[in-house]
Amino acid sequence: MEQLVEAHKDEYGEKPAVMACAPGRIHILGEHTWFFKDKTLSMAVNLPVYIGVSKRSDTNLRFNFVQLKEKKRSTLSSLKYKKEDKWANAIKSVIYGFGASGFECSGMNFTVYSEILPSAGFGITNAVKIASAWAIKELHRFKCPLEEIMRVLERANMQFYGNAGFKADNFTVIHSKENSLVLTDYAKNTYDILPFKFKDKIVVLTDARVPRITTWNEESLFQPENVLLLGELKERRANVYGGWYYADNGPEVNEVLSVVNEDLRRHLVCVMNEHKNILKCEAALQKEDFATFARAVNHSHEDMRDLYDISCPEIDWLLKRVQELDESPDDLRNPVNCGRITGKGFGRCTYTILRKRDLEAYKEKLAEYERIFRFKPEFYVVKPAKGVRLI
Repeated sequence: MEQLVEAHKDEYGEKPAVMACAPGRIHILGEHTWFFKDKTLSMAVNLPVYIGVSKRSDTNLRFNFVQLKEKKRSTLSSLKYKKEDKWANAIKSVIYGFGASGFECSGMNFTVYSEILPSAGFGITNAVKIASAWAIKELHRFKCPLEEIMRVLERANMQFYGNAGFKADNFTVIHSKENSLVLTDYAKNTYDILPFKFKDKIVVLTDARVPRITTWNEESLFQPENVLLLGELKERRANVYGGWYYADNGPEVNEVLSVVNEDLRRHLVCVMNEHKNILKCEAALQKEDFATFARAVNHSHEDMRDLYDISCPEIDWLLKRVQELDESPDDLRNPVNCGRITGKGFGRCTYTILRKRDLEAYKEKLAEYERIFRFKPEFYVVKPAKGVRLI
């Protein structure tokens, strides 16, 4: 990675001793259901983040993000979250995590190189974090097996950021393989690699450039009493992935959820529907059944829009145009394309899975979008990528 080497040398006067690369990431389905011990289906994508690191002779820490032209600094003795440090907090959290796990780090110089900026929302900050973990471990020759690195990352989230983090983020960026998706099971704390082998399809990520606006407090959903409510509706089923399913009985669902207000009820129903859609996607991926997979994805976006209240007219317009690329857009049973809003919280991005021949038509729709909404979208044609590695 010549650009990374040169940037590190220009900034610090020496080449990086270690370099690591981690992929970006999107969540296909389920990023809002982790608190309920459900499942998340994710894709690591070939939007790589490169980290270069070298040791210092003191306890200082220096950070340089090439594309942002931003430099940050800290010390080993003052590792704490600072809003103004933005992306550098990701690296600081990992250093903190190693220290909290009994590993002693030296002062270090870091260079971050990524053509995609963290603001895009494609898991770039998480890629910075995990690539840094791999680079720091190698630089110091820490005897740190994968299980211990996972604990380092957990401490980085819990003790530095003050949140639990998302296992699907880590599992995807660490374990992903080419032409595959990663399915995280929060109930079992496990993951599986699923084949993604739909022929004649491409994946397009679109940053709609819509300002992010929080429309409701998602934390209000993540309460223990809501977990208990949905727990009453979980049924064991040996013939489905993970061994359980949410109840289909309408009267039973209505009775259990009758104790909550209408907004909360819709959000909880969305959580239930999302789990069902993930199970459909899992079965469809195993059978290479794109129509079933696409229906589940499209239904998921409808739920995000109508039940979970996180979409917006601009995102909905883009995804409606994706459906119109089909010669028979009213044939909802056999879609040839699909798409959904993506991102934790209230995202501004979409992923679409298109026939290759529809890419040019989709670009025309993006130009039309810009004329109508006055936001200039950015798009990236991507594919499933392998996980973090040293280079």
